[in-house]
Amino acid sequence: MVVRLPARPGAVIRAIAAVRLYAETLSLADEAADRLALIAEEWVINILDHSGAGPQSRIVLMLAQPGGRPRLTISDAGRPFDPCAAEDAGPNLERGGGAGIALIRTWCEMTYVRRGGRNRLALDLR
Repeated sequence: MVVRLPARPGAVIRAIAAVRLYAETLSLADEAADRLALIAEEWVINILDHSGAGPQSRIVLMLAQPGGRPRLTISDAGRPFDPCAAEDAGPNLERGGGAGIALIRTWCEMTYVRRGGRNRLALDLR
């Protein structure tokens, strides 16, 4: 399943809905479906808040199940950012947030590549 979303605030809700539909189609366990939805929400919010991707650009979600494990691949045209190499600064108690990457690392195996001016992050649910 491939979903293309404009890099605008409405992308978060659409990403969650797409992941929920995909999880339902595969009859994923509730816990796996909830984790995938939260991961999609966290990462799309990060793209919107930090990547610098313009509202005319697209966030692309690809959902698959290679080897029987759910995989969410997210592609964006923002600034290069490798979350696999990023330092985990922990939660930001001043403004809130900051725990998303740590959460995703706990729940997923992450693979990052920058290709054709786009970030591409593959997240395989554990």
